[in-house]
Amino acid sequence: MRKHTDSETRAHSEHADALRLWLRMLTCTNLIEGSVRSRLRKEFDITLPRFDLMAQLERVPEGMKMGELSRRMMVTGGNVTGITDQLVEEGLVARLDNPKDRRAYIVKLTSKGRKAFDEMAKVHEQWIVELFAGLNEEQSHELLELLARLKKHLTTVMEKPASKPTTSTQHERN
Repeated sequence: MRKHTDSETRAHSEHADALRLWLRMLTCTNLIEGSVRSRLRKEFDITLPRFDLMAQLERVPEGMKMGELSRRMMVTGGNVTGITDQLVEEGLVARLDNPKDRRAYIVKLTSKGRKAFDEMAKVHEQWIVELFAGLNEEQSHELLELLARLKKHLTTVMEKPASKPTTSTQHERN
C-alpha cells in the first residue's frame, strides 16, 4: 500500500484515485497561477486578467471585437469592458469604431502596448519554464500527451447530453 503525505490523499471513496488526480491537478494549477499573478503584480504592476487580455490581442494584430475577447477569455463582457477601459487609459490598447458594425468596437494593442506586452511575455515564459523545471523533458512530453488525451475525452463527454447520475440504491432497484 502506498503512503500519501499530501492534502490530496484525503479523498476516500471507491473512486479515490480520480478524486486525487482532480485535486492534484487543481492544486498544481492554483500554485502556478498564484505564482504568475504575484510575479506579474510585483515586476510589472499588472494583473493576470490584464495580461491575458493583452495576450489575446497580441495574437490578433488587427484587433478583435469586445464580444470575441469575452468569449476567448471566458469572462463576462462587463469584465472585458472594465479591463479594456484601464488599458485604454494607460495607452496600452485602443478602442476603435468597427466599420462593419456600428454597435461594436474593435480593440487592439497600441505600439506602446505591444512593446510592453512583448517584454512581459518574455519574462512570463521564463517563469513558466522555471515552474515546470521539476520535470525532465521525457516527463514533460508524457504529461503533455496524457493531458491531451484527457482533453480529447473531456471534449467528447461535454458534447454528449448530460446524463443523470445513478446511485447504488438505484442500481439495486433495477
